[in-house]
Amino acid sequence: MRGLRARYHLLPAQLAPQLPARLPHVPWSLLYCTARDGFSLSTLYRSTSRRSTPALLLIRDTEAQAFGAFCASAIRLSTHFYGTGETFLFSFSPQLKVFPWTGRNSFFLKGDKDLLMMGSGSGKFGLWLDGDLYRGGSHRCETFGNEPLSRREEFCIQALEVWGLA
Repeated sequence: MRGLRARYHLLPAQLAPQLPARLPHVPWSLLYCTARDGFSLSTLYRSTSRRSTPALLLIRDTEAQAFGAFCASAIRLSTHFYGTGETFLFSFSPQLKVFPWTGRNSFFLKGDKDLLMMGSGSGKFGLWLDGDLYRGGSHRCETFGNEPLSRREEFCIQALEVWGLA
């Protein structure tokens, strides 16, 4: 496999202990990949909305930092925040750091046509991606109590993949 998993080939195995126990131990399948599908949030939504399975979002920025999110619900367009407390953010710097739900709010995931947001509080998002999937950002947020996932609070995306249960 190419892309992010090729470089971080142990990523699913490293994250496996963090995933909800209710999930079956089945292979993950690639639902969306910028190298294959282009840089478009609307294409990402089309690719992920066909399945109602949880999603693993993997990002590599232009500074070679790897991070992302486990979304207990499918990534989709929404008018409000949705998801469950099984959702979490993570980063590798260089080892895995996981930021689970703090219980302080329920701002897990929200997708509109111009922005995908994960986690929120005090006007900041734990992770956000713009509509062309070129820029993103990560700030401390109340939902996950995370530190910024990238070296910079705003970053440029080099590669992005979304994986779903097969």
